[in-house]
Amino acid sequence: MASNCLPLTPSPMALSGGTATSSATPRLLSLSPTTTTRPSSLSVHSLSSSSSFAASLKCLRLSHQKRSKLHASSGNFGTVVTTKCFTSDPDQLKSAREDIKDVLKTTFCHPILVRLGWHDAGTYNKNIEEWPQRGGANGSLRFEVEQKHAANAGKSFRLVNALKLLQPIKDKYAGITYADLFQLASATAVEVNFRALDAGGPKIPMKYGRVDVSGPEQCPEEGRLPDAGPPSPAAHLREVFYRMGLTDKDIVALSGAHTLGRSRPERSGWGKPETKYTKEGPGAPGGQSWTIKWLQFDNSYFKDIKERRDADLLVLPTDAALFEDPSFKVFADKYAEDEKAFFDDYAEAHAKLSNLGAKFDPIQGISIDDEPAAAAVPEKFVAAKYSSGKRELSAAMKQKIRSEYEAVGGSPNKPLQSNYFLNIMIVIAVLALLTSLLGN
Repeated sequence: MASNCLPLTPSPMALSGGTATSSATPRLLSLSPTTTTRPSSLSVHSLSSSSSFAASLKCLRLSHQKRSKLHASSGNFGTVVTTKCFTSDPDQLKSAREDIKDVLKTTFCHPILVRLGWHDAGTYNKNIEEWPQRGGANGSLRFEVEQKHAANAGKSFRLVNALKLLQPIKDKYAGITYADLFQLASATAVEVNFRALDAGGPKIPMKYGRVDVSGPEQCPEEGRLPDAGPPSPAAHLREVFYRMGLTDKDIVALSGAHTLGRSRPERSGWGKPETKYTKEGPGAPGGQSWTIKWLQFDNSYFKDIKERRDADLLVLPTDAALFEDPSFKVFADKYAEDEKAFFDDYAEAHAKLSNLGAKFDPIQGISIDDEPAAAAVPEKFVAAKYSSGKRELSAAMKQKIRSEYEAVGGSPNKPLQSNYFLNIMIVIAVLALLTSLLGN
């Protein structure tokens, strides 16, 4: 994808307010809370009739910010321009993730943030090549027309609440797209436990750089998201998820995210008004949860559905299908017994879902997680270090020492415990001494 940056100095456009001094220049509505001209709804963000103009304006702003950080000794800020610009700024993504953790810690909104990311990405149709017609993770769920789709209608009030929780973060970090923010929030909500910030679900291998759609006319058509109670639940799940290019394993693993959250009958038509697990919160009381600890990401969803011993726990027709369909049941049984297997498969499926239909800039995406440190390379064994004469041993002697070392359980990459190591050192010293004497 061509760069959205323009190698120009800022025009008379008021970058902070988004209002041009010339009527011939397209106008960009600001998302700043201080702007008096605001959309009437969170779902209406008319960026511009030209999405490339909006993207270019953002790149100009980021270029301007980078120029201001140059060393003052250059003496000429106006002529220094950087054209390296991504759809979302990596540093802002990292900072936004910390802000999302703070929101999770105080509002217990894990379930709705997970759902927000899912519903934005889950409209993808693998049979449509063109973007954004193919749907997917493109930020379109911020528009009211998509919030009113039947699959969102029962939950739209809560999804709007999720948008309201994230909007201050979007206002604070203008260098992040909505598509990236939704997926960042969804992954973070899985990873962060509401009681201990380091004790949540699996780490999702995410990448960022998703491009936003520019207006509601680019939202996907209705009917692409799953229903909770179709006549043939297993067939319905396959119809929806196969259209996205996902597998039976992905379907079952992703269903496990129901370990988070509740269903409220007044909003979705499913569940009880309250149970012994939800009548006192945390958060707003009420609804029926799938699990007892419904803000803890674990494999209890599969255990509870399999056992069906507690009438206060919700089981939707699509949940029950996981243990009724032979292919689904293989994975559901596995996850009920092995939480690590569930975590591993869920992390893979969630990352796959979050990328569906997205257009990335740069094409390969952006990682905001530190690369794992390279494994330490074992020091090469040099026998001369253990010889009193500081002379290298013969090849035959080296092989003999190695054979003795391996005979007591050692290997070049696996050091022995201290007692074995002491013994082998004695053997080496004796052999080295004999070699030295024979050499003299």
